[in-house]
Amino acid sequence: MNTTPKVALVTGATQGLGLALVEGLAGRMAPQDTVYLTGRDVDRVTQAVDAMPGGGARVRGELLDVADPEAAGRLAARLKERHQGVDIVFDNAVMRVGPDDDPREIVDAYTEVNNFGTTRVLRAFAPLLRDDGRLIVVASSLGTLHHLAPVLHDRFDGPTSLDEVDEQVAAWRDAVKDGSARGGAWPGFVNIPSKIGQVAAVRALAHQRREPDLARGILLAAVCPGMMNTPTSGMWWDVSGAPSPAEAALALLDLALDPVDPDHYGRLVRHGQVLPWSP
Repeated sequence: MNTTPKVALVTGATQGLGLALVEGLAGRMAPQDTVYLTGRDVDRVTQAVDAMPGGGARVRGELLDVADPEAAGRLAARLKERHQGVDIVFDNAVMRVGPDDDPREIVDAYTEVNNFGTTRVLRAFAPLLRDDGRLIVVASSLGTLHHLAPVLHDRFDGPTSLDEVDEQVAAWRDAVKDGSARGGAWPGFVNIPSKIGQVAAVRALAHQRREPDLARGILLAAVCPGMMNTPTSGMWWDVSGAPSPAEAALALLDLALDPVDPDHYGRLVRHGQVLPWSP
C-alpha cells in the first residue's frame, strides 16, 4: 500500500471557491497530508490559513501570483524539493471584472491571470503529478465553442500545444485592446473567449499527455462549478438562490478525490457530466 503523504494545492485560495476547496480538501484528506493555500497577498494568505478549522490535513500557506511569469515555476520547484511531487492541483486564480469595466483597459491584466496564469500553472505542475494525480482548471460552461461565432472556432479548436493556445489568446487580447474585436465576430463579454481559452489549454495539454496519464490514473480536466452566490457574480446576475462557494465546491472535490472516469480526461465537466466542446 502506498502510504506517501499526499500534497494538494489551490491557486486563488484566499476567498470564495478557492478557500472552500482548501477547506474541503483538508477535511477529506488525512492528517499526514498537506494542502497548500496560495494567493498573491501575504497577509490574506496568512489570515486564511489561521482561520482554517482544525482536523484533517495540514493547511500551509504559500505566495503565488500567477500573473508573475516565473512564480508558478518557482513554487513548483519548491514543492518538488519538499515532496518530490504533487497529487492534486486546482487552478482557480481569477481576475474578476464588473459590468462597468472597459475591456480595453483591463484585458491585459485579465489575460495575464485568467489565461496565461492558467497555462503557467499547467506547465509548472503537470510534470510533478504523481500516479493517480489530479490537475483541474476551474473554468465555466461559457468555455465551449457554442458561445463563439463559427468563424472563430478554428482558433481554439486547432491548437495542440499550450504555446499555440497562448498565441490565440494573445491575438484576441490585442484585438480587444486596439478595438478591432468590436467590429469583428468576438463576443463583447471578455469572460467568454477567456474561458474558451482555458478549456482549450486543457484540451491541448491532454492531447499531449493522454495515454501516459490514463495509464497512471491521472486526471487532467476543466470543471464548471456553476453559478455561485458571490459578490462578483451578484454584479452581473441575480444569484440570491445560487449555491454558496462551499456548496459549489462539493462536486469539484468529488472530481478530485473520487476514482477517475476516463471519459472526463481532457474535457470540461459540470456536476460529473461532460459538457460538449462544440455544437
